[in-house]
Amino acid sequence: MSNGVKESPVEPFKRAVTFAARTIAEDPELQVSFGAETPGVRGDTMKLPQPSRDLQAGEVLLIRGLSDAYSLRLRHHDDATHRNFSPMGEMARDIYEASEQARVESIGARQMRGMAKNLNAALEHRYAEMGFHNVLERSEVPLADAVALIVREKLTGVAPPASAANIVELWRPFIEEKAGDDLAQLDGLIGDQVRFARMTRKIITDLDLGEELSEESPDNQDSDENDDDSNNQEQEDEDGESGASSDASADDMEYVEGDGEEGEGQTVMMESDEELEGQDNEESPDGAKPWRPEISGDRRFPGYRVYSEMFDEVTNAEELCDAEELTRLRAYLDQQLQQYQSVVGRLANRLQRKLMAQQERSWEFDLEEGMLDAARLTRVIIDPYHALSFKQELDMEFRDTVVTLLLDNSGSMRGRPIMVAAMCADILARTLERCSVKVEILGFTTRAWKGGQAREKWLADNKPPSPGRLNDLRHIVYKSADAPWRRVRKNLGLMMREGLLKENIDGEALTWAHDRLMGRREQRRILMVISDGAPVDDSTLSVNPGNYLERHLREVIDWIEKRSSVELLAIGIGHDVTRYYKRAVTIVDVEQLGGAMTEKLAELFDEEVVKKFARSVQEPVKRRAAGR
Repeated sequence: MSNGVKESPVEPFKRAVTFAARTIAEDPELQVSFGAETPGVRGDTMKLPQPSRDLQAGEVLLIRGLSDAYSLRLRHHDDATHRNFSPMGEMARDIYEASEQARVESIGARQMRGMAKNLNAALEHRYAEMGFHNVLERSEVPLADAVALIVREKLTGVAPPASAANIVELWRPFIEEKAGDDLAQLDGLIGDQVRFARMTRKIITDLDLGEELSEESPDNQDSDENDDDSNNQEQEDEDGESGASSDASADDMEYVEGDGEEGEGQTVMMESDEELEGQDNEESPDGAKPWRPEISGDRRFPGYRVYSEMFDEVTNAEELCDAEELTRLRAYLDQQLQQYQSVVGRLANRLQRKLMAQQERSWEFDLEEGMLDAARLTRVIIDPYHALSFKQELDMEFRDTVVTLLLDNSGSMRGRPIMVAAMCADILARTLERCSVKVEILGFTTRAWKGGQAREKWLADNKPPSPGRLNDLRHIVYKSADAPWRRVRKNLGLMMREGLLKENIDGEALTWAHDRLMGRREQRRILMVISDGAPVDDSTLSVNPGNYLERHLREVIDWIEKRSSVELLAIGIGHDVTRYYKRAVTIVDVEQLGGAMTEKLAELFDEEVVKKFARSVQEPVKRRAAGR
């Protein structure tokens, strides 16, 4: 390069992916970023996983597949039309969303073979991570995923990937019996979002979910629908011309075949905050329609809703406090830590033998090429005609590790508990980094007490019932996994700041931390939660069932422990958290980290304990299989 700085080997790949995304989306202003954030599209920015320096083949396909999926949605999807036909019921809406994502991805898969390969790799990765290949009953698999996979199969003629085959086979008899005829008609509607949406709603009715469709839906206006159908028949030539134009554009993009980007399971991410904000004020193409509350959620947990995500924030710790105050708060924390300096050494020595992040070096000698073996140069001195000897380092199979420390920053942690949590995070982070384990430190709270702008919006919307989570989240990044500890150590002092600690919504914090971990390239991912108990948010619990947040937390924990490759464990500060987490310990003060906690933490990272835990999780599934 002209400035003398050597370019990272992944930069050309990033540029190619960015160019392909803009070309497919037909948006030259589209911004593409790579990092540890959850992949998705927010506004005019597409977020993709950070590629590793060695760019393994599977990783390349995954990133390309995500980019392709997001780009195709930007190009072939109209949000106003989508909202106009969207069902009101939770399960019906999930099916509707998943089917639309399958439609836009199928358009690209049918036009370009390379893109089809990328999208399939992303789908394979998604369901492999979710662990659905181990399920034995329909109740363990969302119906929406099964419908979307069958829709994709109908549109592309390609069978579901191996990791998702079990999902389809469990649900296929039911879905084909109920909606087989209507599913067969989707192929001819792939290029028409309106007609595809209507047929999807009909399929939802076939599946006995018709009561979840909104009453004032375009599909329920029989006379209008008949007129529309006849009009659509008359306009098929125009549609054909539009499709031909789309095909022509696809041909123009053949040079990026295989360079597209991925992304199956991220359908929920596609609506930007700006789109959600304008949802209530935007009229449908057909004119006025009844008001619909802006409620979203995570498809993995259909029973949990979020009234508005517009006011949530993910921020770095240094953005919440000026540098001078942060330095002062860190100095105060250091005073409390002085008496525990020996704890770091004891923990590190114990964990050093347990963690699997070290790679033993091994060499192959007497080769004809590689690195010159200086130890064997004496042969040449003795015999000048003796050939030079070379050596090469062998690639050893090992599992490098990344750990996320997720800290409860709620008001109930004020005082001694938050001090203990901050000191635990400090000690664990320094210990793990001494063991060559990358560490990420995150915190979670809310922006306001008893509801913030989300609650104000709910009040302005005349208090629709069952709004779901009704506060503004604040998720804090104290230390990213790739940031050196010496540069960000003062950020932990922020937890000492008055006014930071408010409410705690643990379930969403867990999914946020989990999804950040899934964006990492390390083979072993560990999520450690430091908390003092149950989630509490007065605003949410005042208008929802009393166990609303706790039930969601249990669902998230159960999903991670049983279906995710992330290993989950917890440290309870003054409270027993084993009622939530299967792998947990409780401490009252930091001194315990140097005694029994040293042994316990080592066990939590021990590979044999991990295997025993995995067997304990799988045992109920095996018993159900034996019973059948």
